[in-house]
Amino acid sequence: MPTRTPPSAPSRPATAAPVPLWARRAAAATLWVSMPSALWRLAVVLGIPLGLADSEYDSMLIPGWGYLLLPLLCAFQEGLAFLTLGLVRPWGEIWPNWMPLLRGRRVPVSAAVIPATLGAVVCTLYGVAFVWTTLHADMEITQWGEWVMNASYVPMVAWGPLLAIVTAHYHRRRTRDRHARTSSPNHNS
Repeated sequence: MPTRTPPSAPSRPATAAPVPLWARRAAAATLWVSMPSALWRLAVVLGIPLGLADSEYDSMLIPGWGYLLLPLLCAFQEGLAFLTLGLVRPWGEIWPNWMPLLRGRRVPVSAAVIPATLGAVVCTLYGVAFVWTTLHADMEITQWGEWVMNASYVPMVAWGPLLAIVTAHYHRRRTRDRHARTSSPNHNS
């Protein structure tokens, strides 16, 4: 009786050089550390009680433009955090097929490293500014509301350092790969 071999699953593209588990986890962690603050802002928009006084809602333009601006800020923030995954995935090395004019070409190392480094600096400065303003803020908020807000925003302090670590690894991995290709004896110039 003839046996059929099951069709093989399509192979997933791989990065040029292996990405260690710690780097993949650090990249994924940027999504997780940015998410609580985005969820807190969405809770504000949805009218979930967070212990804030009306004056605090007014400062966030709720009701009003805040209903649009806060969700857009959440989407923008999570979109930027998602881009960190490109530093450990194949689409961070080869432009995806859905990108006209660039599809299939190698992503220049600097095209990823420069914005990621700037992002790491900005996120780190934001984390430091958040801690300073939290310690010196005079918000009209209940004690439990302040605890919820701080628990939602404090994880963002890790975003900058995590992004910096993943960016440094990406740079090292990609430039080591490029150096190995250009210095190999079989390389044709």
